[in-house]
Amino acid sequence: MFLFVPHSILFLSLWLMAKGKLYKFDQINSYPNVVQNPLYTAPRLYGSGGSELNLRGQWANNFFVEKLPLVLELGCGHGDYSRSLARMESNKNILGVDIKGNRIYTGARLALQENLRNVGFLRTRIEQINLFFDTAEVSEIWITFPDPFLRDSKENRRLTSRPFIDRYARILRSDGIIHLKTDSDSLFHFTLGVIHSAGLKIVNLYNNLYEEKPADERLYILTHYEKMHLANRLTIKYVSFMLP
Repeated sequence: MFLFVPHSILFLSLWLMAKGKLYKFDQINSYPNVVQNPLYTAPRLYGSGGSELNLRGQWANNFFVEKLPLVLELGCGHGDYSRSLARMESNKNILGVDIKGNRIYTGARLALQENLRNVGFLRTRIEQINLFFDTAEVSEIWITFPDPFLRDSKENRRLTSRPFIDRYARILRSDGIIHLKTDSDSLFHFTLGVIHSAGLKIVNLYNNLYEEKPADERLYILTHYEKMHLANRLTIKYVSFMLP
């Protein structure tokens, strides 16, 4: 049985969705805790009010309130993990990175409401991440429940593929750690393969995070998607590793 939706109702729904997104984009343009790179073909950073910024090597001095070690969360979505990390680790600056402005709107708005001064957001495609940070400017990278891109033809789009690892190597400190948390067996084993082939050093590895129960409280931050995965009885896996 097909449900018939009148064109007028469908048009109204689409219009309201578009209007909602436009509102969110307008809001983050004025948020002091958001920086954006809106054009892939002409990468530049813009802050609140549309002012162009050059933050490479200057995030601690010219964006965050205090000069603290910089931690990135890639594919931060609505910023659940970034905001929780900021609460747990007040001695670090946390920067959530995502291309979806309507998602960043949620995280940035809640961070402002909570007065979290050590968390911010960068809207950009992660393929360009190395353009906006100086050598060894980043101390840690978190990748939490990214799209696994299961098709072999999209292997290089996985955030733990060699092209991305090479980008991280340009901005990460020599003792910097990359964290991956995922429910995807395919992505997890793919990442272990990359670690092995590239000669990277594993710091910690848990095939079943909630069964093995490590002491690190950061590993138990629950995002919206992880709650769904746990409700569906999926196994959560985690690995952290260092570059050579």
